[in-house]
Amino acid sequence: MNFFDSNCQEPPRDDELFGICDDQNGTKAYTNIDDNTKWVATVVNRKKVELVFTAIDACVIKSNEHEGRGRCDGMLTSEEHIFFVELKDQNASWRTLAINQLESTVRFFLEKNGLMQYRHKKAFACNKQRPHFQEIDQEEQMRWFRTYGVRLDVQAEVIVV
Repeated sequence: MNFFDSNCQEPPRDDELFGICDDQNGTKAYTNIDDNTKWVATVVNRKKVELVFTAIDACVIKSNEHEGRGRCDGMLTSEEHIFFVELKDQNASWRTLAINQLESTVRFFLEKNGLMQYRHKKAFACNKQRPHFQEIDQEEQMRWFRTYGVRLDVQAEVIVV
């Protein structure tokens, strides 16, 4: 499992605004600038940081690999940033599933790679049907940060700082 497999990466982009999409049909997630109706997550990149999107589900980790263990849809990386992103388009029971998929992916990542080189480390649970920030249990936030050194957000806007 190579989280930096060039076959799963898109060319770097530095757009100030773009979307991350998942067609919910078993194909890999992708970025888009043309059709915001497809966006599940919106990336706000005012500093125009050069970001690489890597499709994790259905690419880095194939559908038939590690059955029973979740994986998030993708990640955005730069020299200073690593953002794990899970995309949902549903109303009920999505949050716990999304967070579990993110946590499983972070554990997969840490088995092969380190996070020390990244200054900004976040995991985003994004839902097209519930785009606004949702409060996360402070204990869960602390557990994530203590365990992985990663901050957890439940919102459909990925803000690059």
